[in-house]
Amino acid sequence: MKKVIILSLLLTSCYSVERNCLDFKTGVFEFSTSINDSIVKSKFTRTNEFEIEMYNGIEDSSTITWVNNCEFLLTKINPRTNQEKRPIRIKILRTYGEKYDFEYSQVIDAQKISRGSVTKISE
Repeated sequence: MKKVIILSLLLTSCYSVERNCLDFKTGVFEFSTSINDSIVKSKFTRTNEFEIEMYNGIEDSSTITWVNNCEFLLTKINPRTNQEKRPIRIKILRTYGEKYDFEYSQVIDAQKISRGSVTKISE
């Protein structure tokens, strides 16, 4: 039994996912995700308090509430629908170079989680 515990501790301590989330707190980014079997991309600028996204020629702004260094909530400033009034929870899962992978969901529907990736273009 001791061998199993020691082995599991060794294996879990050797594998750690890199999460340098503070490197991605502000800057200009490109987002990509798969929707209905096609890749969708948009660009956004993030400051400590706001995120301004440009998607299909439409600018959309949200406030940011940081839960911790790797998780935050986005709330649209000018929502057009009741669904847009609900905050989106974003959790950075891993970072690598100028990119990070994340999961996101509406706070009210935490069971429906989607994933995407972001590339930092500039500070």
